[in-house]
Amino acid sequence: MKKKITVIISALLLTLSASAQFEKDKVYIGSSLTGLNLSYSGLEKFSIGAQGQVGYFVAQDLMLYAQAGYHHSGVEGASDEVSVGVGGRYYIEQNGIFLGANCNLVHAYHNYNDVRPGVEVGYAFFLSRTVTIEPAIYYVQSFKKHSDYSSVGLKVGFGIYLFNN
Repeated sequence: MKKKITVIISALLLTLSASAQFEKDKVYIGSSLTGLNLSYSGLEKFSIGAQGQVGYFVAQDLMLYAQAGYHHSGVEGASDEVSVGVGGRYYIEQNGIFLGANCNLVHAYHNYNDVRPGVEVGYAFFLSRTVTIEPAIYYVQSFKKHSDYSSVGLKVGFGIYLFNN
């Protein structure tokens, strides 16, 4: 019982100390896995994707980032997609929760292009002073065909927060 209480208190202290990581002029490098049957869209039964992000804190708690991604759909005849985009996150210092918005240009290998804005809500759980695990819930809106290509899901990310010297 004592060990459980110690772990819970340690986790809370890590969360409270997270505020120092969201300072102006910090650099963020991250990656995430999406899909894994934890997302839903009208067209897919199985999907998996990966994203990479590089960001910069332009102000306290406010990060702007660029991202690139790859998405594989398990639907027969569906095309794999690559995407590039930009976004921003606002971090709530007291608890590590972040709110994000982004917009991606998506290209599928069967001559399909789409612009997809999205929103996310996640949590930056600090494993150390600079390394995080970042689960997030997201929604992506498709302008091409809402019923087939818009999606909602869960992604699990990994981030590193560094000072820009």
